[in-house]
Amino acid sequence: MAAAAAPPTRARANAPLRAAARLDAFGIPLGLEAVPEVLLHPSVIERFAVTAPGLSGSARRKLRTNLRFTARRVVPALAPADARLPREHVKAPYSPAEIAGFLALADAQPVMSRRMRGAGLVCLGAGAGLTGADLRGVRGTDVACRSGGLIVDVRGARPRAVPVLARYHRRLLAAAAFAGTGLVTGGSDPARKNVTTPLTRSLSGGGGLPRLEVSRLRMTWLADCAQQLGLATFMHAAGITCSQRLGDLLAVLDPAGEAEAVTLLGRAR
Repeated sequence: MAAAAAPPTRARANAPLRAAARLDAFGIPLGLEAVPEVLLHPSVIERFAVTAPGLSGSARRKLRTNLRFTARRVVPALAPADARLPREHVKAPYSPAEIAGFLALADAQPVMSRRMRGAGLVCLGAGAGLTGADLRGVRGTDVACRSGGLIVDVRGARPRAVPVLARYHRRLLAAAAFAGTGLVTGGSDPARKNVTTPLTRSLSGGGGLPRLEVSRLRMTWLADCAQQLGLATFMHAAGITCSQRLGDLLAVLDPAGEAEAVTLLGRAR
């Protein structure tokens, strides 16, 4: 069965051979016929991957991958090729000069309310990484100086306290003071989907600047935080290239408290 898959090298052949042997040992005692059309059926592979005893999670994933490889070669009718799906690429962060340009455009708005809301939008996006309902729902009273930095209390589906990057403190404090109990980015109902659209439109395209996108503001915050934390250096040293590994690691760790978070992300440097 594994030989019929015709792996390109001897080393590559070992993994399908081991996987096929384990599948045989699993399926034959259950009364399954020892032919590729039966043992390599997708439902049998899935049952084996989920219920075979004595296997770690990573071993189950590797065995299933190798069995699917064999099935595509030996019984292609049972395992058609996966359709190509579009992949969304991560958007590039804005440069410091572009962020400065957006803030300058906010300062150039004709009325105070638009100046404050424009600056608030840029600071909440690039300074605290907020998007969507988290961004629209921030009120002036949700921005506070504490724990040695500036904190945004995010409410809604994922309530949390977010330290603001130090270079955005002054502008965000001014925008929050102007908003008071109102919404920093304007409007009266944070559930409105297009509340930030007029702001992004008014801050886009001036002086050769790219279009202002809230998702890119968040990406700018993520990149700045990763730089401050030395994430690229850590991943290189650990030999990690996949974000899933980071997710697995974070599952067994607890986040630090607010003061520690401010020290890492929000304190002036």
